[in-house]
Amino acid sequence: QVQLVESGGGLVQDGGSLRLSCAASGRTLSNYAMGWFRQAPGKEREFVAAISGSGGFTIDADSVKGRFTISRDNAKNMVYLQMNSLKVEDTAVYYCAADRRLVPTMRMNDYDYWGQGTQVTVSS
Repeated sequence: QVQLVESGGGLVQDGGSLRLSCAASGRTLSNYAMGWFRQAPGKEREFVAAISGSGGFTIDADSVKGRFTISRDNAKNMVYLQMNSLKVEDTAVYYCAADRRLVPTMRMNDYDYWGQGTQVTVSS
């Protein structure tokens, strides 16, 4: 079992920045690929970014390319999502997820463990 707890969400103005954190416990995080997903009100959950177990390979959704950066610190069992140039349409609950495979994937069903989410609200 892996327990995931997100933090760092909040209210920010259009163009601002936030850094989300995901703290993992229960297993060694380096054995898992990690991903961030988000769900806006009335919409389906969607992929944001993912990172390989070693941290050497990442993938991003087109909607966040050049603005968001996923990273990890396996020594601390932490995963991060640095979000810059935030837009109103980035408003959503952001979820951290762990995949027992080491290669990152955009497919939500591939992930085995999920956090409870953290709210990000971008105001105009």
